Amino acid sequence: MVLVVVFGVALLVAVLLSGLAARTVLSTSFLFLVGGALVSDGFLGLIHITPESEIVSATADLALFAVLFTDGMHVSLAKLRANWKNPARALGLGMPLAFVFMALITHFLVGLDWTTSFLVGAVLAPTDPVFASAIVGRTEVPAKLRQLLNVESGINDGLALPVVLVLIAAAGPTADSADASGTTIAAELLLGLAFGIALPLLVSGLAHFRLLGAEPKLQPLLPLATGVILYAVCHLTHANPYLAAFSAGAALAHVSQEAKESFEPLGEALAELAKFAALLVFGALLTPQLFGDLSFGGYVAVILAIVLIRPASLLLSLIGTSLTRKEKLVAAWFGPKGFASVVYGLLVLQAGIPQGEEAFTLIAVCIAFSIIAHSSTDVPIARLFHVDDLAGVPGGARAPRTAKEADHVGT
Repeated sequence: MVLVVVFGVALLVAVLLSGLAARTVLSTSFLFLVGGALVSDGFLGLIHITPESEIVSATADLALFAVLFTDGMHVSLAKLRANWKNPARALGLGMPLAFVFMALITHFLVGLDWTTSFLVGAVLAPTDPVFASAIVGRTEVPAKLRQLLNVESGINDGLALPVVLVLIAAAGPTADSADASGTTIAAELLLGLAFGIALPLLVSGLAHFRLLGAEPKLQPLLPLATGVILYAVCHLTHANPYLAAFSAGAALAHVSQEAKESFEPLGEALAELAKFAALLVFGALLTPQLFGDLSFGGYVAVILAIVLIRPASLLLSLIGTSLTRKEKLVAAWFGPKGFASVVYGLLVLQAGIPQGEEAFTLIAVCIAFSIIAHSSTDVPIARLFHVDDLAGVPGGARAPRTAKEADHVGT
């Protein structure tokens, strides 16, 4: 119950400061990280959470699912078909480059063995648009840039997962990870994709039966019920829930624009709440001991991961595209590490591999630094695209269009 009280207080503070955060470099994501750290064993000792605590993996997993489900709804399949080249370059070239470069610096600067170093690279390869909402949530920002960041982050989670599982098995098979064969992993991905497409189609078909259909005030609950069922089914069948979530959001938006529009405010709010809870719990893991356990070489690797590896990898992949120089630079900078990396990092820790604790420490510090760096720079960078009314706060020219747009809380 203490955790609930802490979450409520943190949420109240975040909401009260959200208007200020939307106009400045103040980040409410950072507030939740700091709040979690302050009440943990490392400081006040009000809550006792370790990386092995079930609440850690549960909240990160749920937050990632909710964020991907709502993000999928923002993907226009028609526009994606017409503008698939940039996301394909980012995923097909930029992501592998970042993966390899991160593995190299992890091995040479941190001293982890090659398999564990490549595992760290795979865990930190996925990106998360949640911490750049002033960019991806604004119509004033060029559509090609927003689409690139959203689609890349929505798909790269699923692409990284099989690599993470295979490398965990290679680094030191346990009873859980030994079964992670290529066939099993492929089946889980395909099953997640199948569920993500089939369930929204089934629900949409049921809603169009003459005797069925939701009344207007309950319409937002139809996508919510779809998401809840999908989440449970994926975990019961071991289907990939993250690929399922993103594909379900995209499929639902494609088959029912009405369902998308009615669910959007509720979906964004629920995703924000799940994200806040995950940030608070993750913040509780950021103890002084964890930061003290990381070597000097580890901190150099973290800085290089944020300011060099992601930017250089994506810029190389976007050579020859129609994006402007400013758009390329912005896309290259916004590669924050988010909930996928948290979840995959916990898998590494819980697998019991020889250098698992060292790898998790590096991953956790990199995620924390990334959240701080990217969530505190999206507002200033958004202003480069003349996004002046960033939150619909008093004095702004217009009210926000969506819950996601209304809040720099995602940043």
